[in-house]
Amino acid sequence: MVYNFNLGIGWASSGVEYAQSYRAVMLRNIGADAKFIFTDMITSENIEHFTENIGFLDSEIIWLYTFFTDYKIAPVSYTLEDLKKTLPSVQYSYSRKGKIGKLFFRNSNVYYTIYFVKEQSDLVHRVEIVSNGCLIRKDYFTYGRIFSEYYAPLDKKAHMYLRRFFNENGSVAYEEINDDGKVLYRFPDKIFCAKEELVGYMVSQLRLTKDDVVLIDRTTGVGQAILENAGEARVGIVVHADHFSENNTNRDYILWNNYYEYSFAMCRHIDFYITSTDEQSQLMREQFRKYQGVTPTIYTIPVGSLDELKYPAAGRVPYSIMTASRLAVEKHIDWIIEAVVKARETVPQLTLDIYGKGGEEEKLLELIKKHGAEAYIVLKGQQNLKEVYQNYELYLSASTSEGFGLTLMEAVGGGLPIIGFDVRYGNPTFIDDGENGYLIPMDARMTQKQKIEALTDRLIRLFTEADLESFHARSYEKARKYLTKEVEQRWKKLVG
Repeated sequence: MVYNFNLGIGWASSGVEYAQSYRAVMLRNIGADAKFIFTDMITSENIEHFTENIGFLDSEIIWLYTFFTDYKIAPVSYTLEDLKKTLPSVQYSYSRKGKIGKLFFRNSNVYYTIYFVKEQSDLVHRVEIVSNGCLIRKDYFTYGRIFSEYYAPLDKKAHMYLRRFFNENGSVAYEEINDDGKVLYRFPDKIFCAKEELVGYMVSQLRLTKDDVVLIDRTTGVGQAILENAGEARVGIVVHADHFSENNTNRDYILWNNYYEYSFAMCRHIDFYITSTDEQSQLMREQFRKYQGVTPTIYTIPVGSLDELKYPAAGRVPYSIMTASRLAVEKHIDWIIEAVVKARETVPQLTLDIYGKGGEEEKLLELIKKHGAEAYIVLKGQQNLKEVYQNYELYLSASTSEGFGLTLMEAVGGGLPIIGFDVRYGNPTFIDDGENGYLIPMDARMTQKQKIEALTDRLIRLFTEADLESFHARSYEKARKYLTKEVEQRWKKLVG
């Protein structure tokens, strides 16, 4: 079995979760059994809705908090009628607006707020119970009540002091006691005084053997607990980002990325590392030899793959540009908008579609409106892009850090040229400067204005000087090494 450890997951998942979903497909295809373990507490949504949304199978998912119960990972199927069967016999009134319902009990100071999965659905995700104006409990459901949170007023706020996790028959599996942020997990026969101990107990209960492989995608808060309980299993660390700080590194000292510092310090207990590009693998080997006097085993395995190359059915939309990412500050989508607005002064036919969701959405909408660009710059939201890339003429990136870049891989798989900054490691992997796009030189002295000007210059150059057909052909050529059958062989060599 291949056990993959991560922290959280959400609707606007990061590249780590998408990398895991690609990996799940690879491992299925080569016949390797796999589980994907998530250790964050998730209350805003049923975790299954997140995992299913990006392609995991329910049978592949383990959630730390239901691992100790007999509840299976499943979509929400608990209905309003199921809830009503549990209500007190007293009379009540019911109303609903969108995804939220209300139950008010007559001659009582108690009411329920019901949170439905969707506006047009009677499936219940959670229920909040209020008594005498104070929140006292929240119940969470899938096909039954999986856990409840208990609250009491403290400093004029609702304070969660207890979580109780249930089995399918309603019995209590275990409890999480919360004392002002300090947690204690109480089982019928044991007590754990920290979440790390709970994670360690879960790993110990997996009964790992030498035939198992453990892949850790994020080690924060869980790395030590996993290593201490992995037994004879082979343990690998998946490196998803730049692994060190260049500005704080000299010939005598290296500052590792704090996400990887623990696993690098424990390199003698790690069987292998995985990076997604040859450039990063080689650099890590050199740095480990220089700074730590060891030569670790490092595999290069792309975090994703392409089932096939995608060609446009009816030709590409002329002068069309796309970008796709989380709408986050570090992706610098605002630079892209500014560059397209400026480039249109020379190439007025340019259009830009922005795919993705995230915290910067409102700011980006305001920026588009500020420039009066609504007619040619559009936020397209979160979409399945597998049949989208090949309809555009260019993929534009302004990210200054890209460990691999799944969207970059998918872009060349659709034959798109790419414009991006010459930063480790994804952009140089997918862009051959002047052959299928442009790599923009960048250093710490460049101002934001200069970066936007550089993006603008390459945009104009590509649409006025480049041989686009040749650029498309070169992108397809680079994409071939990322076809699924090629990547599957790398995984097969690693896990057997």
